[in-house]
Amino acid sequence: MTLAARDTRPPAVDRTAAAVDPPGTVRVDDVSKVYGHAGAAVHALDRLTLHVAPGRFVCVVGASGCGKSTLLNLIAGLDQPNGGQLRVAGRASLLFQEAALFPWLTAARNVELPLRLDGMPRRARRDRARELLELVRLAGFADRRPHELSGGMRQRVALARALGQRTDVLLMDEPFGALDAMTRDTLHDEVERIWQSTGISVVFVTHNVREAVRLGDEVVLLSSRPGRVIGDFPVPFPRPRRIDSPDVAALAATITDQLRAEVTRHGDP
Repeated sequence: MTLAARDTRPPAVDRTAAAVDPPGTVRVDDVSKVYGHAGAAVHALDRLTLHVAPGRFVCVVGASGCGKSTLLNLIAGLDQPNGGQLRVAGRASLLFQEAALFPWLTAARNVELPLRLDGMPRRARRDRARELLELVRLAGFADRRPHELSGGMRQRVALARALGQRTDVLLMDEPFGALDAMTRDTLHDEVERIWQSTGISVVFVTHNVREAVRLGDEVVLLSSRPGRVIGDFPVPFPRPRRIDSPDVAALAATITDQLRAEVTRHGDP
């Protein structure tokens, strides 16, 4: 990623919004992000507005390079916007496409790591890691190292680690993109179960429109670069849903048509 030009203005990110909004609220108002400067500037986001209510599951789709990952990085606090206002009530954690586990640590120790950095005592963090692994249905694999786990199991460990950060907002950046269809379908069920049992907010980025409709309370469509919200599609179908159900397929087709029109308008491949 290109480094952004230095911005000496006060940060436009407010992470003390808990007094105003309930935990799990995300407010992105007219946020812009530019990488580089002058003739080399790349406009990733342009006056993007997105609000996530507590406990909502919001999926974000768009063409490659439209700023989806940039949006998550801003919400997570890994980067700063160049304009607009961004407020997050509570703590946000980010789950990537790659599990990014430490190969020399067991599953339990990987989950314990953020708890240790948070200052939790040893016995308490071991108990908490065990609870989190039970939540993702890996209680019997606490002592396994990453190379002894399947791809789907590694992502479950990464999910447990993210949840261990006392998160109010879980940010998921194409977490199942590298998995086979069967494993991905199983993890859809798992993520939905965990989301419903914890009550956290989720912002889920994906290229897969059917996946977005399968999981989301709403699907937000971004324009090609620079990213703006050009469509917001509520998903009214009851849960649990199947990714191949007629209702999911029909709404996904509607969103895909608009996405295809946007890609064609910009001349993207």
